[in-house]
Amino acid sequence: MIKVRLLVLALAGLSLVSAARAATIVEDFSTDPLQNGWQVFGDTNLFQWDSTNQNLAVTWDSLQSNSYFYHPLGTILARDDDFSLAFDLQLNDAEVGGYGFELAIGFLNLAEATSTNFNRSTGANSPDLVEFTYFPDVGYGSTVWPVFADTNSAFNWNGDGDYAVYTPTPGDWYHIVMTYTASNQLMVTTMTNFERTSGVAIVDPLDRFFTDFRVDTVSINSYQDDGGGGSIYAQGAVKNFAVTLPPPPIQKLTGAFSNRVWQAQFSSRSNWLYALQRTADFQSWTNVSPATPGNATNLCLQDAKAPVDKAFYRVSASRP
Repeated sequence: MIKVRLLVLALAGLSLVSAARAATIVEDFSTDPLQNGWQVFGDTNLFQWDSTNQNLAVTWDSLQSNSYFYHPLGTILARDDDFSLAFDLQLNDAEVGGYGFELAIGFLNLAEATSTNFNRSTGANSPDLVEFTYFPDVGYGSTVWPVFADTNSAFNWNGDGDYAVYTPTPGDWYHIVMTYTASNQLMVTTMTNFERTSGVAIVDPLDRFFTDFRVDTVSINSYQDDGGGGSIYAQGAVKNFAVTLPPPPIQKLTGAFSNRVWQAQFSSRSNWLYALQRTADFQSWTNVSPATPGNATNLCLQDAKAPVDKAFYRVSASRP
């Protein structure tokens, strides 16, 4: 008889618990964020938790290497998902040189963004981005620009309505909200001061040439300018992050024998691929079912050739 000792759910290497908790990420910086799932890549000196003011002091310095203060989402977002990001931003000073450069906060693909080939300054080597960017004035007015970059590093572009000429007042706090709706492929971004006396609203549809994105991390991004002919040095603070994500791709997971065949049943989502995986030692995993598209309802995956001794199973979910 097959002894099934454990059933594990995995999503891109994360457990079910992690994925479920990641449906909403809230961070007010009242405690050390590094003890709450946040991490730093690159220059750690650019990000300092301010315990007194309960915010994160940030320096955007394009002379330094690509640096991120980030939190994994526990899922993978694409253009067919509804999601939102909200945070508060204060800019104290910002200096730019040459053609200028941006400061950014938003979503990225961590593996790609930490690659040595990633270069935000060229406009052709920074795939899979969904981010709020601010470009200080270099003679044409400061601009607030919500950005989409697809998996081929092509940027979404509909025209001048994709951005707004707007200069936040140094030292003032602003509330930024980015809400993406999959049904109409539309991002609505608002930036409003705390007094609600000044701000902008930008509506960005995905253009007809835009393909898709895959982002898995929310991040505060200080990009290196490397060959773009511009630079930025800015200081400010952020607080009150709130990320809203779609439901986990695997829900209501159960496992049982049916006619001596082990099977896993769960509620799936469309635009995901699922596979049942098996291991005997937790060192290597083998797909024991074909990659199966989700159907937005119940899905059943089986191991028709289970071993006679024992087996450990998990269900993997990935974006096609």
